[in-house]
Parts: sequence; structure tokens; C-alpha cells
Amino acid sequence: MEKPLILVTNDDGITAPGIRALIEVMNEIGDVVVVAPDSPQSAMGHAITINSTLYCSPISINDSQPQIEYTCSGTPADCVKLAVNEILNRRPDLCVSGINHGSNSSINVIYSGTMSAAVEAGIEGIPAIGFSLLDYNWEADFEAVKDHVRQITLNALEHGIPQDVVLNVNFPKLKKEEIKGVKVCRQARATWVEEFDKRTNPQGRHYYWLTGKFVNHDGGEDTDEWALANGYVSVVPVQFDLTAHHAIQQINRWKLDA
Repeated sequence: MEKPLILVTNDDGITAPGIRALIEVMNEIGDVVVVAPDSPQSAMGHAITINSTLYCSPISINDSQPQIEYTCSGTPADCVKLAVNEILNRRPDLCVSGINHGSNSSINVIYSGTMSAAVEAGIEGIPAIGFSLLDYNWEADFEAVKDHVRQITLNALEHGIPQDVVLNVNFPKLKKEEIKGVKVCRQARATWVEEFDKRTNPQGRHYYWLTGKFVNHDGGEDTDEWALANGYVSVVPVQFDLTAHHAIQQINRWKLDA
């Protein structure tokens, strides 16, 4: 049987250890094409490039692996758009993004370039999964999560992902034997309490560094934050229809006619 065609991308850049680990697992499952940014694009959200040129070039990083790879000057969403419209000769059976260096649980999904690449694939009608590990270290241990990446991917290919849904998968920073299992969850209600570190350059001009603290306002035991804090892999089905359907009836009571 024909192997599934798997598109791999990320936001940490094509040389990041996380994507190299993801490529290794995907090569066991299907035919792999990689289209990933040429430099880190973290927290780019769903940005796309419209006011400058895009470059996308073949690259060879590991000749011992069979994947085809391209490096792109744009954002993660750009990478998916280029892959689907210019590079691939058929639609991929699956798009996987990551493995991100750092959390994309809860509200972080809004800012995430990793998840925006997966969402862009979902918009194109391609089943998609974003993978993230709660470890920002460049030398993070991705070996501990490879079996779970493989199992979740195989299930997605076998059973399918619901239409207009992508999966947001986060792994706790634990040894393989310490991970208790997998929980299908909802997104926790949380926010960032942001601060700006204000400084002055030698010319007297003010500049700012964004800092902040993540605050979980959600005490539920069915959330991604609870699962991760208690040693589980979290899987959150994410939709890109942002309509607040529950609010339509209430807004319809307003006197909106001029």
C-alpha cells in the first residue's frame, strides 16, 4: 500500500532538535516532506508574509534519512501554504508541527507558531497535529516522548481527526517511565500577567523587554494544565471556527437597527 504523505513543519527552525526528533518518528510511518522556517519563529501566531518576498529552497541536513526538506524564509503558516500550493505534488495525508521547545497548552495556543502551522493545515482540509514539550532547553530530551508521538500519529491516520479540528498535544517534562498516560482534555482558562522591563539606550531612547507570569485560573481536573501538572500527556481538540455560538442568542436581543 502507498505510504501516507506527511508534511512536517515547526516554529523553532529547521535545525531545531525538536523537529529533527519529529522527522525521525515520521520517517517510520510515511513519506516525509519537511518545509520549515530558516530561523526561529516562536510566538508568531498565525502571521503570514504579505509585504516582502518569500524564499523557499531545498536543503540537506541529514543525508542518512529519506525525507525531502525545504527551508523557508517565512512564518510557520507560510511554510504550510507554500508546501500545499507550490511544493507537494499531492495533498498530504497529515501535517505534524513541532516538536516545540516549550509549552503550547492553555492560552499559549493563541500565540503559538507551532499550532498556527497545524491550524493552517486544518484550514486547508488536512488533518493536523501540533506537538510540544514543556522544556525550553535547546537540548531537551525528546527521546522520552517519541513513543507517544508515534502512537498519537498512528491513531490519527487510522481513525481520522474530526473535520475542522486539529490536535494540540503537549508533553510534560518527565522521563519516559514517569509519564502516566494520555488525557484528552479541554483548554484551561489561563492568562499571562504581563510586565514590561523598561530600559534606556545610550542615546536616551526608551526600549522594552516583555516579561510576565503565567496564571492558571482554572481548577478543573479535565484541563490540559491539570493533566500536565499530574504527569499526563494532554491532547486538546482545537477548532478554528472562532464563533461564540452560545452568545448569538444574547447578542440578537440587542437593538441593532439604526
